[in-house]
Amino acid sequence: MGFEITPRVAELNAQLEAFMREHIYPREHDWNDWSLDQDNLWQTPDWFRELRQRAKAEGLWNLFLPREYAPWSPGLTNTEIAPLFETMSKVMWAQAVFNCNAPDRGNMEVLAKYGTEEQQEQWLKPLLAGEIRSSYAMTEPQVASSDATNMELEIKRDGDEYVLNGRKWWTTGAINPDCKIMLVMGKSNPENDRHRQHSTILVPKDTPGVTLVRSLRVFDSLHSPGGEAELLFDNVRVPVTNMIKGEGCGFEIAQGRLGPGRFQYSMGLVGLAQRCLELMCARADERVAFGEKLIKKTSVQHEIARCRCDIEQARLLTLQAAHVMDTQGMTAARPYISMVKIVAPNMAQQVADRAMQVFGGMGVSQDTLIPEVFTLARFSRIADGPDEVHMSQLGKMTARELNN
Repeated sequence: MGFEITPRVAELNAQLEAFMREHIYPREHDWNDWSLDQDNLWQTPDWFRELRQRAKAEGLWNLFLPREYAPWSPGLTNTEIAPLFETMSKVMWAQAVFNCNAPDRGNMEVLAKYGTEEQQEQWLKPLLAGEIRSSYAMTEPQVASSDATNMELEIKRDGDEYVLNGRKWWTTGAINPDCKIMLVMGKSNPENDRHRQHSTILVPKDTPGVTLVRSLRVFDSLHSPGGEAELLFDNVRVPVTNMIKGEGCGFEIAQGRLGPGRFQYSMGLVGLAQRCLELMCARADERVAFGEKLIKKTSVQHEIARCRCDIEQARLLTLQAAHVMDTQGMTAARPYISMVKIVAPNMAQQVADRAMQVFGGMGVSQDTLIPEVFTLARFSRIADGPDEVHMSQLGKMTARELNN
């Protein structure tokens, strides 16, 4: 099993690393100062928009779309995308500089794969150009949303329109003023079998009847400028042409969207964990306690070793998931997708925790990204399917394979 980097990816990765060194790392604390200032809520600084334009001009743009999404893709495989994602994820907000951030990347994948020409013209093209943002409304407060077939928001046809009624929450990005379109999953065909009852439909955010109920805090953070929203849909009317693929295809679309997304999330967490390890090693080499540098202490050496082992295992597992997606398709990759969804957030949480301990008080402050990595990793063990769901699915798949 080899994951050799191709010359094109090596060149792109070198470009990304140079861009990160020159433009992203020096702005790391500027971003925090800006986003934590309540006067700047839901806005982005001018320099951030300038960085996006620079990244676009340098060809470091939309690198997340694998080549099967032609003509929208830059032509890379998932295995080739993986190291690029690791590099661009070493700062919490950097993916957005390269237009590779969630939830936009998943929504663009859906529109590229399932969208009509009209939908692609109206929504996919401006998303790919970075002119607008989007959100994906799936989770609901009144049901266990780890089971996508539980969704209750009603989608009912009325002539040339669909009427939506229901509530959504944890809708990432919906508060941002640049968010113009939402992909909404709801129940349209309750008479169908369980996995054909739901649909995914496009709802412009300014449609009458869409109400922002409140912003939600994640570990007491508003996650500005994106944010997570609770939304009310009260007799929201959209044309029938806004339906994606067709009635009853919502579960299929959700599974298709979340599969690549989970791989990309996992590689992003590998990048963040690697950054925590790099900071941890630098801290251990410069900090003196009880007469010697921390790196001289066996306990610190062991923690660094554990981090390196855990990161490398998660990295290789995620690359294997990408390789199987590329060579055998999503069905064959499903067990690996479940594995990386379980392993990567737990790994990143553990690595961030160890890095905090080495940093001491600084490790829980705003002076490093370590606390943000810890909370993101913990949140990711719930988002896009909790650990327990993936372990149950993986357990069943494994038993079937070994018993046949």
